[in-house]
Amino acid sequence: MLRAIAAGTLAFIMFAGTARAEPIVYTWTGFGANVAGSSRCPSYKMTINVTVDGENVKGVFQQESRPERKFETTLGKNGAIKTVAMVSGGGVMDVIGQIKEGDSKIKLDGYCIFEGKLARK
Repeated sequence: MLRAIAAGTLAFIMFAGTARAEPIVYTWTGFGANVAGSSRCPSYKMTINVTVDGENVKGVFQQESRPERKFETTLGKNGAIKTVAMVSGGGVMDVIGQIKEGDSKIKLDGYCIFEGKLARK
């Protein structure tokens, strides 16, 4: 009997030790800011969704009436994220941000600037 309890306890500890936290999803929706040479950015609405699974970060962003775009990276020091995402016509958007409890933010910088605080979904 004691042996069965010990085996059950060991199995529970092993299972609990391998359990992973669920991915966390963040979102931001807002309007752009102009960069040099642009004037229409404040009329462009963008939605950005960021999923964090351990150290892995996957993002999807979509400007209203435009195709969905994606990016992937890993969390850096202090939750920093930085990568590049391809957009139409061979252009790129720099993806810069931070995933930190109570202070998560994102910035897409390219043909316009889209930035704001990420809210947990």
